[in-house]
Amino acid sequence: MFAPASTVKALQRDAEDLLIPAGSVIFAEGEAAEEMYGILSGEVELKVGDRTVEVLKTGDVFGEGALVQAQKFRATTAIARQDCRLARLDRRRFLFAIQETPTFALDVIRSFSRRLRTLKQTKLAGAEA
Repeated sequence: MFAPASTVKALQRDAEDLLIPAGSVIFAEGEAAEEMYGILSGEVELKVGDRTVEVLKTGDVFGEGALVQAQKFRATTAIARQDCRLARLDRRRFLFAIQETPTFALDVIRSFSRRLRTLKQTKLAGAEA
C-alpha cells in the first residue's frame, strides 16, 4: 500500500525533514495544531494523559485530525519512541494534498480507519477481560 507519509514528504514546504531524538515530545495534548506529520523513519507514541493509546511506525501519518477539527487543538501527546525523521504539512498544504491527490485522501482515511478499528478492538478486548 502507498504510504501517505511519502506524499507528506513530497509536498512539505521545507526540503529539510525534522529529526526528532528518541524521548522528545513532538506536540502535546491541548496545544494548537499547526501541522500534520508523516513518519519517514522511527516510531511515535501517542498518549492521552499518562496512557499510551497507540504506537505509529514508518509510513504512518499523525496529527491530521486537529487540522480538520473546528477547535484545532491536539487530542494527544506525540512522543518519539525512537529517533525519528518526520515530514510535515501545514493546514494549507494538507488541504491542497487532499483536494489535488485523491489517493492521498484515501490513504489518510485508510490509516485513520485502521487506527480507529485497532483502538475499538483493544477497548472491546479490555471490556471483556
